[in-house]
Amino acid sequence: MITVYGIPNCDTVKKARAWLAGQGVAYEFHDFKKLGVPADRLVAWQKAVGWEKLLNRQGTTWRKLVLAVQASTKDTASAMAVMQAHASVIKRPVVEWQDGQVTAGFDAKNWRARL
Repeated sequence: MITVYGIPNCDTVKKARAWLAGQGVAYEFHDFKKLGVPADRLVAWQKAVGWEKLLNRQGTTWRKLVLAVQASTKDTASAMAVMQAHASVIKRPVVEWQDGQVTAGFDAKNWRARL
């Protein structure tokens, strides 16, 4: 089963979920806002894609963080702490594919190749 992690009102998550539905792909959705970020999954995602890709420095949540937190986020441990405390800074959606691979963000071309 494919698991999509994210926030339901995120535009990118909406596009990704609509794309999967349009392809007739069944998936499970994990809502960060309601269910939180599973700490063990966050560790696995970081190992799979790297903290630099997983941490969304372009989003509103990142820009709203105090500058000291932004400046101190410079390695795996500090990035993981920020992502655990502020789920909205995680690049969305995070997808765990049937083959065990993990992706962060929506890329229809890449996703089509996975199916």
